Amino acid sequence: MKLITGNANPNLAADIAKYLDIPLTDTEFRRFADNEIFVRINENVRGEDVFVIQSTSYPANDHLMELLIAMDALKRASAKRITAVIPYFGYARQDRKTDGRTPISAKLVANLVATSGADRVLTMDLHAGQIQGFFDVPTDNLIATPVMERDIRENYGADKVMIVSPDVGGVVRARALAKRLDCDLAIVDKRRPKAGVAEVMNIIGDVQDRACILYDDMCDSGGTLCNAAAALMEQGAKSVSAYVTHGVLSGSAVERIEKSVLKEIVIADTIAPDSNAAKSKAVRVLSVAHVIGEAIRRIANDESISKMFD
Repeated sequence: MKLITGNANPNLAADIAKYLDIPLTDTEFRRFADNEIFVRINENVRGEDVFVIQSTSYPANDHLMELLIAMDALKRASAKRITAVIPYFGYARQDRKTDGRTPISAKLVANLVATSGADRVLTMDLHAGQIQGFFDVPTDNLIATPVMERDIRENYGADKVMIVSPDVGGVVRARALAKRLDCDLAIVDKRRPKAGVAEVMNIIGDVQDRACILYDDMCDSGGTLCNAAAALMEQGAKSVSAYVTHGVLSGSAVERIEKSVLKEIVIADTIAPDSNAAKSKAVRVLSVAHVIGEAIRRIANDESISKMFD
């Protein structure tokens, strides 16, 4: 087995390599003067089972091109099997036509990944589970729910919390966590007047005097979670925290969260936290390296991945 990482999240890749007790393969990622990306694999990979670890997070296009070019280099170097390990799959929100003459970019990126040489894809908490069907190669979608469940039990106590979905679309995800914790579920019903603006309309469920935990797959600008938290507090919630797999946290998201009524936001390390998130007392990071590492080990040994979550 060979592990390769681009520049998106080298710390996560190093933790995965530590879990698997194998070194990262020596590679070279650099830019030409005009910012074209160049990749060189400095070790023999002929006949090897290779895993390329790269989230397509900000800057999304640069990290996506690093992934595609690295896999092309591996394919031309006669690697036996190439698995694209994409902890955070960017463009996932563009999974359908939302208006006339608009793209389905998630499908386009899935095609690019397969065309560039990926034989398998391993990702985590896709924005929509059906995106797995966009890939023309076998795709495994891991979940961070067990990691979140363990942390909630340790820090909040399962008998004291109420899981809240920040929108109707995330109910299935939130219900799965609530079922694991054997606790109640509430839903924030919101209407979005335009892209990037979330308006909370109603809370479905009794949150009076409850420690509420918002659970979602990603936090971008933070507007949805902050508005939902404010609405929950107005309905009598005792406290509101948020657990999110992908901490995109673009723009002034960290500052917005710090000024909100949120007690804290807990994110997984699928995206490398920037300096603002890293030093913020309102943001806490959980590692999912052991989950991804175990999935990689099972793929390499042709073992079941679904049994990881039984």
